[in-house]
Amino acid sequence: MPQHVTPLPPALSPSPSPSPAPAPASAPTSAELLDFVRRTAADQELVDSLPLDPEGRTWVRLDGPGGSEAWLIGWPPGTGTGWHDHAESLGAFATARGTLTENALAVRLPASGWKTLELADGLDRSRRLSEGTGRAFNRHHVHEVLNESPDTHAVSVHAYYPPLPLIRRFSRTGAVLRLEQVERPEDWQ
Repeated sequence: MPQHVTPLPPALSPSPSPSPAPAPASAPTSAELLDFVRRTAADQELVDSLPLDPEGRTWVRLDGPGGSEAWLIGWPPGTGTGWHDHAESLGAFATARGTLTENALAVRLPASGWKTLELADGLDRSRRLSEGTGRAFNRHHVHEVLNESPDTHAVSVHAYYPPLPLIRRFSRTGAVLRLEQVERPEDWQ
């Protein structure tokens, strides 16, 4: 997760859209998470309430649909996440301000039992997500998210279900992907 936590004042919790989507009766789908992050990213008052730090990412936790975990994240120019996945959680994110780049692998990696993998050719995918655009992803989705702008902050909304049990962090050199660290929620507090 990002470098510092900023609590969201109760008065600045996400305002409902003009016609809010009904709460899911069971676990939210990736489509429902995507709908939530898009609607929340369009909430200009909420987006404007996020304090931005010129040095590191900032974030506030939000209430996501159906018990999901959600975050509003500020990205200073030139920052990124590094390669990681969200384990058994599916998720979605949308850009509320600026442009983010997502580099991803078009393959599902084994959940465990490995430290180093050599990736086949043709697995890399890259997409730019400008303001108002988003995407959903399934479990074990390996990616990195970057604000490649040299001078503009970006802001995004992310949601995960089930709430993140862990994040696996990877290093990458050419075609070699190496598991470097496993983080658990207590590491982000």
